[in-house]
Amino acid sequence: MDYLKETFYLDYSSPQIQDVIAEFQELTSDKEKIEKLYLKVRDGWRYNAYTIGLTEDHYKASTIIKKPEAHCIDKAILYIAGLRALNIPARLRLAKVSNHIAAERLEAKLGTNELAPHGLVDVFYNGQWKKCSPAFNKELCDMYNVDVLDFDGSEDSILQEYNKDSNKFMTYLDDYGHFDDVPLDYIKSIFKDHYPELYKSYKEAKDIRF
Repeated sequence: MDYLKETFYLDYSSPQIQDVIAEFQELTSDKEKIEKLYLKVRDGWRYNAYTIGLTEDHYKASTIIKKPEAHCIDKAILYIAGLRALNIPARLRLAKVSNHIAAERLEAKLGTNELAPHGLVDVFYNGQWKKCSPAFNKELCDMYNVDVLDFDGSEDSILQEYNKDSNKFMTYLDDYGHFDDVPLDYIKSIFKDHYPELYKSYKEAKDIRF
């Protein structure tokens, strides 16, 4: 697999992505690039769990970048595109998680607190793959009393199991593996399997919004 390759979805030569990474081009340390770009993606786009893409265009990095908020998969795509543009290997990872806090609205619509698929990023640095989640921006973490996640490529940095009051926050339930590109059909199949009625209701729409 080529984890530096540009693709239809990871269109990092686009002016939009090039503008985002411009400030990091002159950095000499890959670790610094990984860390600073992570922070930019984490806090530059508000996390929104209430929209799921169903179209190819939705998952293009150059499309996502124009929005003020993004789903976890969208933010993962942005980070991967930026890293590859900086010549740092990166790939998408999909998982299933459960959300234990402030999930009433999601549960009312989905019928469960289980979220699938959830998007993460694998980054290759210093001879090793490390996992991270740039999904939750700082403001959201503050709102739900959760420690904000940082990442510099040296250690895994995935969703927080507990909040600051030691209450359950997120739990990883399943790992769907990693992908060198965005597997749109697989993403749709996971969503359809977990939320068939919701998928059926919105299958003709460009995006699922609830």
